[in-house]
Amino acid sequence: MKEYIIIPDIHADIDRLERSLTMAGDTPVAFLGDFIDAGRLTKQVDEKAVLSRVRRLVDSGRAVAVMGNHELNAILYHRKGADGAWLRAHTAVKTKQHRSFIEAFGVGTKEAKAWTDWFLTLPLWYELDGLRLVHACWDDTAIELIKARRPDGRLHADDLPEVAAATSPFGKAVERLLCGPEVLLPSGYMFHDTNNHERHKVRLAWWRPEATTWREACLSVPNPDELPSGAIPPDTAALLYSADASPVFVGHYKMIGTPCIEAPNAACLDYPARPCVYRWRAGEGLSAGNLISLDVQKAC
Repeated sequence: MKEYIIIPDIHADIDRLERSLTMAGDTPVAFLGDFIDAGRLTKQVDEKAVLSRVRRLVDSGRAVAVMGNHELNAILYHRKGADGAWLRAHTAVKTKQHRSFIEAFGVGTKEAKAWTDWFLTLPLWYELDGLRLVHACWDDTAIELIKARRPDGRLHADDLPEVAAATSPFGKAVERLLCGPEVLLPSGYMFHDTNNHERHKVRLAWWRPEATTWREACLSVPNPDELPSGAIPPDTAALLYSADASPVFVGHYKMIGTPCIEAPNAACLDYPARPCVYRWRAGEGLSAGNLISLDVQKAC
């Protein structure tokens, strides 16, 4: 029986990585991306140790890994376009988000470039042994569009200006897989995010096929009462993952609360305050019993 330990966003936390690998033992590992850029819940920041450990596992065949949006952001941050401008603007906000990587490797240095070259070897998605892996969203339409140019799902340097602009169908497809879908709220509605900024677009929990209302289908809304109380429109409902599709795992969303399985064939594993991994076995349905907390070392 094929088996993997699926590990979500590490964000430069060597302590979390080592605990995750301890849970894996000799079982093959599948990473969901976002290895870099420490967050406020990162306990032990070590960009070099995390990247070196992950790369050794991937290069040896002991692990597979997909690209996360932070890896893509780093690729763009450390490269310039034909006009001489950085492909990802070096604004204060973006530089702060990328600070731990910059502190470890500098900006546009040989070492930073070498690591971002390696990021380009990571595919945008994996589908193997009946299992699907993607950082933020499995979207068949976006994947088929990317496959037409890059059958193996790996970006080339020539793609980067288009990906940075995110205005072409190809660029938007890459953004969908690594950042997930956002949908516009109905006219007259907005919500306040965790920084009290007004937002008119909202993240969609696309893995919840039973969601029918805005409050059931949306993510990262501190006060759900600000959302419409009615049903989501058909074009939004069409973005939800089919209940008969293959099992898929994602990270990215910084979920809160106790880790759980929200759908029979799809799961987000990114719970920064309650880190966990998932023990996946081919032929089995998703089960809460296979969701393993790193803190208490038992099923969540």
